[in-house]
Amino acid sequence: MKLSLIKLKEYGEVVEIKEDIVRVSGFANCMNGQIISFGEQTQGVIVGFDPDYVLALIVKGHESIKPGTPVQADIEAFSVPVGEAFLGRTVSALCEPVDGKGPIEGAKDYPIFGAAPSVLERIPLKKVVESGVKIIDMMIPLGKGQRELIVGDRVTGKTTIAVDTILSQKGKDVVCVYCCIGKAEASLQRIYELFAERDVLGYTILVSATASSSMGQQYLAPYVAASLGEYFMYEQGRDVIVVFDDLTKHAWTYRQISLLLERSPGRDAYPGDIFYLHSQLVERACKLSPDLGDGSMTFLPIVETLQGDVTGYIPSNLISMTDGQIYTSSSLFSEGFKPPIDLGLSVSRIGNKVQWPAMKELSSMLRLEYVSFKELEKLTRLRSAVSEEVERRLRRGRIVTELLKQDRNAPVGMEDQVILLYALSKGFLDEVEPMHVEEHQARMLQHVKETRPTLISELLATKTLSDTMKEGLDEELARFHASVAHN
Repeated sequence: MKLSLIKLKEYGEVVEIKEDIVRVSGFANCMNGQIISFGEQTQGVIVGFDPDYVLALIVKGHESIKPGTPVQADIEAFSVPVGEAFLGRTVSALCEPVDGKGPIEGAKDYPIFGAAPSVLERIPLKKVVESGVKIIDMMIPLGKGQRELIVGDRVTGKTTIAVDTILSQKGKDVVCVYCCIGKAEASLQRIYELFAERDVLGYTILVSATASSSMGQQYLAPYVAASLGEYFMYEQGRDVIVVFDDLTKHAWTYRQISLLLERSPGRDAYPGDIFYLHSQLVERACKLSPDLGDGSMTFLPIVETLQGDVTGYIPSNLISMTDGQIYTSSSLFSEGFKPPIDLGLSVSRIGNKVQWPAMKELSSMLRLEYVSFKELEKLTRLRSAVSEEVERRLRRGRIVTELLKQDRNAPVGMEDQVILLYALSKGFLDEVEPMHVEEHQARMLQHVKETRPTLISELLATKTLSDTMKEGLDEELARFHASVAHN
C-alpha cells in the first residue's frame, strides 16, 4: 500500500493592500518565511504579524489583488528548486529562468532561509581562494569558506574585483554564484556577456534581482543565491563562491519594506533587526567538516560607502560580521592605481594560514614594505633633494606599485605571482624603470614558461619553492636579465 504525504493548507482573505505589503486574515497556524498564494499567478511570503492579521510581501505577480481576494497557504517553509541544471543559467529570485533558454529541472528543493551550520559542523580554513588579483593573493589572502567584504565608494572597481575572482576559478572545480541586487539591467547584461566570452558560464549561476524587479525579489535574492550554493556544498562536497552585488541596495529594500510594515525606524530610518537580516545570511558561509563532505562556501558581499565613510551604519554592521574587508579608495582610483585597494584599511582575518607556502615565504614583508613606501612618499613629496638611501627606497616602492597594478578582467595565476615576487626579492627588477615594469614582467613570465615548463608544473603541484626550483629560477631570470641588458 502506497503512503501519500498529506499537505496541510490554510485559507484566508486579503484585508488590505499597501504597495507590495498585504494584510491577510484567517490564518491561525502560519509561520514567518512561509509561502502563500493569491490565485495561480501571484505569490507572497509571510514577513510579520499583527494582533489580528498576517503581513505578507508579494514576490511574484501583482494582478487582481484587492480586499476580499482569497489566499491559500501551505504549512511549510518557502523553498526553491536547486541543482546542477542551474549552472550557466540566469534565474530570478524565485529560481525561475529569465534568460529565455527554457525551463530548469531542479534536483532538490532547498529552503530560502536555511539554517547556518553549527560550530561542530565547521572546520578551520585551510585552502586559499585564488582570486587572480595580485594585491589580494599576495597581501590579503582569502580562504575557502571565508566571508570577505568588498567595500568602497561607487565606481571604484568593487564589482570588478568580484568578477575577476569568478574568472580566475576557470578549471579549478569551483562553482560560482553571482547575485545582482538592485543594479541596472545593463550592468548584469555586461557581466553575462563577459562570462559568455570567457567561457565561465559552465560553472556559474547568475541570480537577477535588478532595479526593475519587485521589492520582494530584491529582498529574497541573496538568500536564494546562498541556497543555490548550499546544494553544491552539501550534496556534492564542492567549493562555492557567492558574490552579493550589492547588500547596500538590499538594505535599502528592507528599509522600504519595514516602513510599509509600520515598524519603528531606528538609525538612518533602518529597522532594529537590520543587523540580523545580514548576519543570518553571512553565517551560512563556512568550510564543512570531512564528515559532511568537506565542501565550502565563500561569500564576497559588496557594500557601498558614501565619500569613503566606512563608519556608516550598513558598512560598519557588515565589517563587524565578516572575516575582513577589501577597501577600494576613490583617491587611489583617480591616481591610476588599479585595482585601487587601500592596504591601510584592508585586512583578511584569516591571515596567511591559507596561502601557498611559496607565496607566504615571499610576501611576508611585502605589505609592510609597501605601506612604509606610501608613508615615505608623503613625507618627501615637498622635498626637492633626498638622500641616496631614501631615493633607493622610493624607487623600489614605485617598482612594487607598478608590479601590483593590474588591468580589469585579467586575472593572474598564483604560479605567475610567485615568480614575480621571487624576481622582486632577488633584485631582478631593481634596474627596471617603473614605467616599463608592466611590459618587463610579461616578457619575463613568458620566458620562464617557455624555457622551464617543468618548473611551472612542479610549482603548481607542490605550491612550494624547493632549492632546486630556486636555482632554476635564478638561472632563467639571470639569463633573461642579461638578454634584456644586451638588447
